[in-house]
Amino acid sequence: MKIKALSRPASSAQAPGSSVNKLTRNLDPTQHPFERAREYTRALNATKLERMFAQPFLGDFEPGHVDGVYSFAKDPNSLEHFASGSGDGIVKVWNMTTREEQWQAQAHENMVKGMTWTRDRKLLTCGSDQKIQLFDPYTTPSRSPPKATWHGGAFSSIAHHRNLPSFAAASDKISIYDMSRTSGAPVQTLQWPSAIDTINTLAWNQVETSIVASSATDRALILYDLRTNSPLHRTVLHLASNSIAWNPMEAFNFAVANEDHNVYAFDMRNMKRALNVYKGHVAAVMSVEFSPTGEELVSGSYDRSVRLWDRQKGHSRDIYHTKRMQRVFSVAWSADNNYVLSGSDDGNVRLWRAKASARQGVKSAALRQKLQYDDALKERYQHMPEIKRIARHRHVPKVVKKAGEIKKDELASIKRKEENERRHSKKGQVRRQAEREKMILAREK
Repeated sequence: MKIKALSRPASSAQAPGSSVNKLTRNLDPTQHPFERAREYTRALNATKLERMFAQPFLGDFEPGHVDGVYSFAKDPNSLEHFASGSGDGIVKVWNMTTREEQWQAQAHENMVKGMTWTRDRKLLTCGSDQKIQLFDPYTTPSRSPPKATWHGGAFSSIAHHRNLPSFAAASDKISIYDMSRTSGAPVQTLQWPSAIDTINTLAWNQVETSIVASSATDRALILYDLRTNSPLHRTVLHLASNSIAWNPMEAFNFAVANEDHNVYAFDMRNMKRALNVYKGHVAAVMSVEFSPTGEELVSGSYDRSVRLWDRQKGHSRDIYHTKRMQRVFSVAWSADNNYVLSGSDDGNVRLWRAKASARQGVKSAALRQKLQYDDALKERYQHMPEIKRIARHRHVPKVVKKAGEIKKDELASIKRKEENERRHSKKGQVRRQAEREKMILAREK
């Protein structure tokens, strides 16, 4: 009997243009008894290499400021341009690619309290000299006079509407100005009926564009609705807040940088408790901002450090510092999500990598595959003690480390006192308060 056998050419098991046969992988775990051991070793080595190549600091912007850098403003229509304002009233526009100064002007007599860009790429600045100035950095030379000036109270913060030619400025109240009107008077004024304190900061929601959030020296967070020309509700925290940042991807969520060393995330629809509490700083948090993806935050603190946070986690994933960097008053995230900016009291504007060990530039297909494989291994074995220890360890300044130890002892003492009080009281008289509710003292509507 004649039998016809199936046969295939050798080229069917070869890559195009190659004479090497493909090797199929046998997925039977009994054939690979040391697979997990090999993968663990590779994950451990990848974690070590990630920490070895962590070099977050890229450089500073020349020639910098003479005084401290207290405010930032990113141009929403540009990936490479942003502005900074200093304590001597100087405003500068920088090129992030070359790290060089593009334009500057004397905007105010003293500290630049707030800055923002308009829709037509003009720059608005405000200061405690009771002026709001409008500049055009892209078409006018340096040190040119302002295009327009608005007079009012001692302004402390400013924000622009996403679509309309309107901006909000804060003093002892929030004033809404229309840039298309020739008169300098505000078209709308917002204020809590019983509040007389100075407003520290305000932020205009860029998604729900009728909502404005503000924080005042009386420790209150107040949300306003421009459609009804009235405040929504008022939440009093234990200490005052220095900065507010809205999540660009989730319209109702925002973060506040507080004087009690923490950053709090809130949902404006339910202000009874915080969404998350970000702990790690050992001094007042002066500035906070969300990443363009809304998944991470960056904060700058009086303890001379910059911290990066995962939105879902309560402790920072990284901490940036240098020997010469002083107290950080302003931070920002680049529009391409790859870099972080910080402005400090020493007059320097610094540029950092958002991921300390990441490198930009063209990568070969093999390198991209290797990096993806390493990331998958690190995620799979991140719970292992040695890998977790290496991935979490950071060298911090001695002052920060010592202050952190003291703060840890103080918080443990407070917690122990609360537990003793609860244990020696009648049942149900002293309630154990959740960590995300402790910072809220009162709520008003």
